[in-house]
Amino acid sequence: MDFRDTTVEALAAQVRDKQVSARELTHAALERIEATNGEVNAFVAVDGEIALAEAARVDDRLAAGEAVGPLAGIPIGVKDLEDAAGFVTTSGSALHADAPPAGADSVLVGRLRQAGCVVVGKTNTPEMGCKGQTDNRVFGITRNPWDVARTPGGSSGGTAAALAAGMVPLATASDGGGSIRIPAALCGLTGFKPSLGRVPAGGEDPPGWADLSSKGPMARTARDTAFALDQVVGPEQTDLRSLPLSDGSWRAALEEPHAPLRVAWSPTLGYSPVDPEVLAICEAAVQRLAAMGTEIVEEPSVFAVDPVTTWLVITSASNLRTVAEVRGTDQWELLDPVVRMSAEWADEHLSASDVLAAQDAAHQLNLVLVSVFRTVSLLLTPTVASQAPLVEQDGILDGKPDPNWVRFTYPFNLTRSPAGTVCAGFTEAGLPVGLQVVGPQHADVAVLRLLAALEDALARDRRAPM
Repeated sequence: MDFRDTTVEALAAQVRDKQVSARELTHAALERIEATNGEVNAFVAVDGEIALAEAARVDDRLAAGEAVGPLAGIPIGVKDLEDAAGFVTTSGSALHADAPPAGADSVLVGRLRQAGCVVVGKTNTPEMGCKGQTDNRVFGITRNPWDVARTPGGSSGGTAAALAAGMVPLATASDGGGSIRIPAALCGLTGFKPSLGRVPAGGEDPPGWADLSSKGPMARTARDTAFALDQVVGPEQTDLRSLPLSDGSWRAALEEPHAPLRVAWSPTLGYSPVDPEVLAICEAAVQRLAAMGTEIVEEPSVFAVDPVTTWLVITSASNLRTVAEVRGTDQWELLDPVVRMSAEWADEHLSASDVLAAQDAAHQLNLVLVSVFRTVSLLLTPTVASQAPLVEQDGILDGKPDPNWVRFTYPFNLTRSPAGTVCAGFTEAGLPVGLQVVGPQHADVAVLRLLAALEDALARDRRAPM
C-alpha cells in the first residue's frame, strides 16, 4: 500500500465501509516507516504496539456499529513541538529529551483522534521550530525524499518528508515563519497555513511565538488538507485567539474549484532576489492561471523593505522567554546555536518597547496588504527564493550562499494571513518548486480553492524517487 496513490478521504471511507481495516492502514504505515525512515529520518519516535492497539479499537467500534469519525483509521505523525499522549515532546531539544511522556493530547491532536486518526509517532523539527532546515542535536538531520543530500526545509520538515516518502497520509504541522509552506514547497506538496486562530492552540501553555504561529494538518493535496481541517477548525475556550466555526465545509468548497477573476503576482515582493529557475517555473504557473481566464496584475513591490527585522524581534523575544531559565547554566551550551544567538540578541538589545514597535510594524504591513486586496482577490509569489539547499548549508542566490532564502514566507505570519503553496513544477535537477498563494484576513477558503484549482491545472503530482 502506497498512501500517495489515493486520498485521505478515500482511505477513511474504505475503513468505514470495512474494505480495509484501521489495523491494516496502521501496519502499512509502520512498514513504510521501517523501510524508508533510516534514509530520511522523518520520524523520531514510533510506537507500533500502541498504534496498532489504537487502530484495533477503531475496528472494534466499527464492528459494533458505532460511529468512528470522518478520519477513521488514518495513521498520522505528530510534529514534535506538540503533545501526543504517550510520547515525549522534545521540541527537538536536548533540554527535553528525557522529559516524561505527555499525559494528554494537544487540542489539534485530540481533535484528530476524535475524528478517528491513529497516532503512530512524532516527526522531526529543528529545536523549538527555530529555522528553515530540520536538524537538531537529539535526532540529527531530516533529509528530502526528492534528494537525500538536500533539506526538506523546516520547521515542519519531518512531517513534509514523511508525507513525500509515503510514510503516512496525514500529519500535523505548524507555521510561525513559513514552517508549513517552506517544507511543502521543497517536498512537492500542497501546504496551507490557516489564518491565526482557525486551528486553536490552547491548553495550559501560552503560544511559543506570540501571534505568529498557526497550527494545522498537513497532507499531500489541498483537498485532503481541507478535509482534515473540517475536523479541527473551530473555537477553543483555552485559546484567546481562536475563531468561531466557519459556515459550511471547506472540503465541499473545493469540489469544483474555479479560477479567480483577478490576482496579483509579485515575483520579488519588492526586496527579494530569486533563483532564475525557480522564478521561471513560478512565472509559467502564473501564465497557466492566466490561460484559465484569470487577470494577472503584476505587483513589482508589495512591501517597501524586507520585514525580517520585525519578525526577528518578535521571535527572538519569544525564544528568550522560552530558554531564559537556563541562561548561565551548563545547559545553555546544549541549545542550537540559532536559538542561543537569537535569545542572547534579544536579552542584550531588545526592550519591551522594541517588541511593541514590532507588533505595530506588523499592523502596518497588514494595512499594505489591505490596499493590495482592494483590487485583487489573492496574491501570488514564489514560496522560497532558492532551490532546496544541501543539508546544513544556505540557499544559493546569485551564485553565492544566502542564509535568508525564505524571504517570501514570514511577512504573512506578521500579517496573520492565510497562505499556502502548491507545486508549480520541477527544476532540471528534478527538485520541486512552490508557488505561494496569499489571501486577505480570514479568506482561508479562497486560498484553498485556488490551490486546488492550480493542482488540477498544473498536474504536478509526481512521486519522490525513493
